[in-house]
Amino acid sequence: MNYSDLIPVIRRLAIEAGDKIMEIYNSDDFDVKVKSDASPVTEADEAADALISAGLRAAFPDVALVTEEQADSHEISAERFLIVDPLDGTKEFINRRGDFTVNIALVEDGVPTRGVVYAPAKQRMFYTDSVGHSVEETGPFDAAEAGETQPIRVSEPNNDALMIVASKSHRDQATDDYIGKYNVKDSKSAGSSLKFCLVATGEADLYPRVGRTMEWDTAAGHAVLAGAGGHVVRFDDHTPLVYGKAGFANPFFIAYAPGVDLKEA
Repeated sequence: MNYSDLIPVIRRLAIEAGDKIMEIYNSDDFDVKVKSDASPVTEADEAADALISAGLRAAFPDVALVTEEQADSHEISAERFLIVDPLDGTKEFINRRGDFTVNIALVEDGVPTRGVVYAPAKQRMFYTDSVGHSVEETGPFDAAEAGETQPIRVSEPNNDALMIVASKSHRDQATDDYIGKYNVKDSKSAGSSLKFCLVATGEADLYPRVGRTMEWDTAAGHAVLAGAGGHVVRFDDHTPLVYGKAGFANPFFIAYAPGVDLKEA
């Protein structure tokens, strides 16, 4: 995989998908269906998925593709694969809260090595460059040509005054109990994979997830955080979160800036 070829493609597809999503988001009404796992799906999920999938298959026909909206792809087993959540944070989209993202990542040998996270309603975009360092591009965003970027880096945490970010739609008592083990200066909520990006930029120090996620929810954000110097580990034993698992379901996990004194579950 030539990373110099990959990054412009996934960046462009994320912006094009974001444009399609915003077209539907800003319409008077849109259809919402319920999938077999009881999660919602909208016409924006499906339109973004079709656009991204076609673009990735055309550009990288020899690389396996896993995407949330194509159940057949969930049977794939490969050491290297592209993984897509075309609209992460569908509940945020339906409720018109803006905290939704387009996620595209490359996984190699169990590790998300490159990725892009684009939040079109928030006008924020984060991605890894060709050498694996993470940047934030400042808008307005043009699919054809990259704009100005700035390197991003995790914080140097103060364990007496930590900044925490947690899920907006899935926060529960177990999450609050775990956060309670830390000395917290401030806690904020965010939707979708934006939480990884807030740790990557130093806007938060710690993101614990005590709840179900899938690899397509986390791979792109994980890649961006890793490229900014951060880590993602399993909640139970603090070993690295790995990808390519059968069924693509994640265990509970913790995303954090090195220097955070991690507490036991």
